[in-house]
Amino acid sequence: MKYPSTINNLIECFKKLPGIGEKTAERLALSVLDLNEETINLFAKSLKDSQTKITKCKHCGNLTETQPCPICQDKSRDSHLLCIVEESQNIILFEKIGTFKGLYHVLGGLISPLDGINPEDLNLSTLPQKIKDEEIKEIILAIKPSVEGETTALYIKKMLENTDVVVTKIAYGIPMGADIDYIDPMTLSIAMEGRMKIS
Repeated sequence: MKYPSTINNLIECFKKLPGIGEKTAERLALSVLDLNEETINLFAKSLKDSQTKITKCKHCGNLTETQPCPICQDKSRDSHLLCIVEESQNIILFEKIGTFKGLYHVLGGLISPLDGINPEDLNLSTLPQKIKDEEIKEIILAIKPSVEGETTALYIKKMLENTDVVVTKIAYGIPMGADIDYIDPMTLSIAMEGRMKIS
């Protein structure tokens, strides 16, 4: 027996999401049938709004509905402290912890020549001017401890070697190769507090 085309379309849509296979997509599609009209309308509107309202902050690269994003607009934050992250979702992790009160800079990936990702493919070109304009004193690299992460960290360190900026990286408790998205808040908080200067 085949599902009606509407349900098949829903299944195919859910399968486009990362980590969703055939069975999970089928289960999600059938679950949608039990939602009330209000929830369905909110679901549809949220999907549409994610395409029309969400942009990247021109200052840091964070996902936002305003320009600049609320974090960049917050005058109470330490503008001399800059945390560099791989993706915008990493910012949410640090904001949940609540211990970091500086600003952010989203790279949009890590240097990986094997995957065809070079420094010019990342959000690095604006970094020197940002450091100058904001009078950044310390940069914290909060990126994945992997070969790509280390390559990116060394590139940034070399890029800033003629400046007075101190470049540190988070440490303690984050295993090599771990994806920062899956690190628990306490471990991440300790890693931020225990950051080390990159030599």
